Amino acid sequence: MKIPFLDLKTQHESIKEEINKEVMDIIDNSSFILGEKVKNFENNFAFYCNSKYAVAVNSGTSALHLALISKEIKQGDEVITSPNTFIATAEAISYTGAKPVFVDINPKTYNIDVNKIEEAITKKTKAIIPVHLYGHPVDMNPILELAEKYHLEIIEDCCQSHGSEYKGKKVPVSEIGCFSFYPSKNLGAYGEGGIIVTNNKEIAEKVLILRDHGQKEKYLHEYIGYNYRMDGFQGAVLGVKLKYLDKWTEMRRKNAQIYNKLFKETDKLQKHLQEKGIDTGLHYPIPIHLQNAYKHLKIFNGEYPISESYVKEILSLPMYAELKEDQIRYVCDSIKNF
Repeated sequence: MKIPFLDLKTQHESIKEEINKEVMDIIDNSSFILGEKVKNFENNFAFYCNSKYAVAVNSGTSALHLALISKEIKQGDEVITSPNTFIATAEAISYTGAKPVFVDINPKTYNIDVNKIEEAITKKTKAIIPVHLYGHPVDMNPILELAEKYHLEIIEDCCQSHGSEYKGKKVPVSEIGCFSFYPSKNLGAYGEGGIIVTNNKEIAEKVLILRDHGQKEKYLHEYIGYNYRMDGFQGAVLGVKLKYLDKWTEMRRKNAQIYNKLFKETDKLQKHLQEKGIDTGLHYPIPIHLQNAYKHLKIFNGEYPISESYVKEILSLPMYAELKEDQIRYVCDSIKNF
């Protein structure tokens, strides 16, 4: 049996007619950059997150970058985050000239250990970026308390947590959150995409201008901005897919329950599964602080032991809404046999 790690083709087949209609509307109206489809999606996604404003951009990385700028993070500042995430979180900090400061992860949740954040705070610390990894929100209340105590900004990296809830409220629970719509996400575009969600009107207006070359009106540039605009096609696709997000999430949850049920027991495992036709993923094989890109921080092996040990143990199995129970059984049996 051949089981892909992610099957986007099957998902597309289920919404093909709707997608084709929306895409043809974009072509017929030549609305290729931003436009009505993007605006509609922004409004609908803000409503989905129980937030007032949403500003669509061209990637989750861009969303994080603009969120940091909106909070006036700059050269010489420090921003606390997790080393166990995709490098984009740290990259966005570096784009502003600030320094990423890492805090090890909680061994039970894989998220940043909130009990270790305070000891990493210095006079240069200006913000915390908690990353809601694998759809599991960070324990936000202690972070909110620290932010108030030390007058710090919070920017939630929600790039893996579309629809996730913390104590009954969808993320972000603080003032600003950033999402990615990379094709493999639970809500994925047909290309790159991202969005900033906030209840702060000033922040929404600022990132709205910054994403479009710093212009509030055409050719009137208030800031040195960025070309971070979302394509019309992506707004159209995401507008269709958002309607199915909760349904697909519930299907994924059911598949996760089947995995858990079949996995009561039990890195050469990845190679073994590959031989059985089962694709897997490693998220993430090298923690950010040990990446070549951040060797200038002079952080060495052993400083964040939990993150460093977990990268050798975390193996991502096939998981998507359209995965069938017999496929999950095949995966589990293959692992048990190993």
